Amino acid sequence: MELLSSSVRKSLLDPRTKLLLLTFVSVIVLGNAGGNYANEFRFVLNYLPLFLLLVSHRWKEFLYGLILYTVGYAMQFFLMPHVQGLPGYLVLAVSGILLRFLPGIMTGAYVVSTTTVSEFIAAMEKMHVSQKITIPLAVMFRFFPTVVEEASSINKAMAMRDIKFGGSKVFKMIEYRLIPMMTCSVKIGQELSAASLTRGLGSPVKRTNICKIGFGWADFVTFALLAGGLVFVVLRACKVI
Repeated sequence: MELLSSSVRKSLLDPRTKLLLLTFVSVIVLGNAGGNYANEFRFVLNYLPLFLLLVSHRWKEFLYGLILYTVGYAMQFFLMPHVQGLPGYLVLAVSGILLRFLPGIMTGAYVVSTTTVSEFIAAMEKMHVSQKITIPLAVMFRFFPTVVEEASSINKAMAMRDIKFGGSKVFKMIEYRLIPMMTCSVKIGQELSAASLTRGLGSPVKRTNICKIGFGWADFVTFALLAGGLVFVVLRACKVI
């Protein structure tokens, strides 16, 4: 029963659609492609990852993103016109970081949290991507969630020893938190690489996969939205609209 349930698709979007969305967010929002012609499209791309996180029941990430977006837009539209000099540059920098970097982070969080390694590998194989690229990316998909779990465990252990902000041993935080985190990260990377090779990712024989991937209605809606936004930006840049 567990084997059969693992083949059922649990994510709204196909992994290939998620990667395309991540590319658009990185180029349009973070890279500022299109300039002022893409402001409306950029606004849509800012909130699309939040909508996907909400649909995927990732309440914590959704609330964090919504609050930070609200702060960024409030600083840009209400605070920036009334502040000049150094405070104005600081407001501009903070709002710019929130509105430029946060959408990519939110999209990456959605992709990593809703895509299994098997789905990702199956998508890469369907796109005929080389294993030299697939294997490191597959390791990355398991690396970051595992590192977050290790960091949480280290923080809890150090908090029991009063090594925290506001504690009596606050100056030992770097030694007792950062160094164990670095050691665990190296060990996790080595173990995940070995596990990937053990599962046959480096074999020249074509692997089989039981996970179900494919384009659905949500993927086509996303394609239409991205294509429509791109056409809109091009037409505005050509002074057609």
